[in-house]
Amino acid sequence: MLNQFLKSRIASAKKLVKELQKDYDYVSVLGTVVNNKIITVSTHIHSIDDVDAECGFVIKVYKNGHYSEYSCNDIEGLKASEVRKAIRLDKAVSDDYQVKMLQENEHVQDYLREDSSSLPDKEIMKILEETKNELHATDERVINVVSRYTKRQTSNIFVSAKKCLTQKYDWINVILLTVVRDGSNIKSNYEAEGEADSLTALYKFREHAPAVLDIAVRMLKAKPVKPGKYTIITDPSISGLIAHEAFGHGVEMDMFVKNRAKAVDYIGEYVASPIVNMYDGAAGCLSAASYFFDDDGVEAHRTHIIKDGILQTGISDSLSAMELGTEPTGNGRRESYQRKVYTRMTNTYFATGKDRYEDMIKSVKKGYLLCQTNNGMEDPKNWQIQCTASYGLEIRNGEFTGKMIAPVVISGYVIDLLKSISMVSDELTVHGSGMCGKGHKEWVYVADGGPYLKAEAKLG
Repeated sequence: MLNQFLKSRIASAKKLVKELQKDYDYVSVLGTVVNNKIITVSTHIHSIDDVDAECGFVIKVYKNGHYSEYSCNDIEGLKASEVRKAIRLDKAVSDDYQVKMLQENEHVQDYLREDSSSLPDKEIMKILEETKNELHATDERVINVVSRYTKRQTSNIFVSAKKCLTQKYDWINVILLTVVRDGSNIKSNYEAEGEADSLTALYKFREHAPAVLDIAVRMLKAKPVKPGKYTIITDPSISGLIAHEAFGHGVEMDMFVKNRAKAVDYIGEYVASPIVNMYDGAAGCLSAASYFFDDDGVEAHRTHIIKDGILQTGISDSLSAMELGTEPTGNGRRESYQRKVYTRMTNTYFATGKDRYEDMIKSVKKGYLLCQTNNGMEDPKNWQIQCTASYGLEIRNGEFTGKMIAPVVISGYVIDLLKSISMVSDELTVHGSGMCGKGHKEWVYVADGGPYLKAEAKLG
């Protein structure tokens, strides 16, 4: 159920909106409470932590072509006069640049998605402990195992003259990291699972444990790749990393407003192979970034970014959409109530195709299956991309040779990479265990994924 503290503040939010409307043309109140439970079991550490990650409110007002915001820890007893004094909208900005007022439709609704199999801490700890012990017993080269369970509970209220929305949604991530050593050679491998309920997340976590160890051990003999251009098949995590970096940040439409993204000039143009489709949206799938409404009070969307290879649109927060004359896509997100809204990705992924994974492997004469996302970066202005996979498996004449390369860096021009995609598998996986920053800051939870993709890419 909705956090009780936030629930008790809805009446105060409505009262504050009504009072401030005497002086401002638009007023909204966003309230946020986030709680994290983190249970960690490793070779050396056991801990259970309850973390109050965030609790606060944002009051947004508009008048005479300008917006301003005021954030605070609580609105109970907060007087409209205090907000007016703090904002001083009449002297805070110049009249040289003005924007329009947000237009909203009537919308009153409560949303809820809770952990349906909430487990006692001791039971979760037991599962993590058993997994750690089993991995240590399996191979004497294991020197450390880290298992971490995180349950994030998010509650929001959004109140304006026309809206009264509440949402509460849970998400569980379980991460397993295994470190192995052979003499002075030390390698590690990890797997992360995310689900809306604890039991399913922990079941998948246990299921993946043997493979996590197997890959870590194989990485002890992995060699660097010889730099060059190769045929590659990307697993869903690498497909997601490419989606996130290639046309994720590049289609965040606040970058269109600031003229910092090349994509604005390619709407309606081919930017990928005709078999490529790509989406973003909190409503697109169920993952770590799946909320019901964004921090602007806009319902979650599923936005078709690339359709049959053609760039259709970007994603946006409310103010960017209004500036560009488009509809907001429900991508207005704040790092916290103390930060401003930016256009941010949510669930970013390639859609499925018609090819079978087995047929894709058989079609490769010389190349690699790239696995396990590591990190990446892009240049939205020039469309250069760099993505790192933890490892790659060699394919020769349609069969795996047993050789491994690690790590692997994919680089090049976004359009060249996406237009080279020749096969897309018929299965979809979206991962949601990480965070994304806007530049070097403004961190929010995101998810990405897709099917297996066959393409041509520069590796190094």
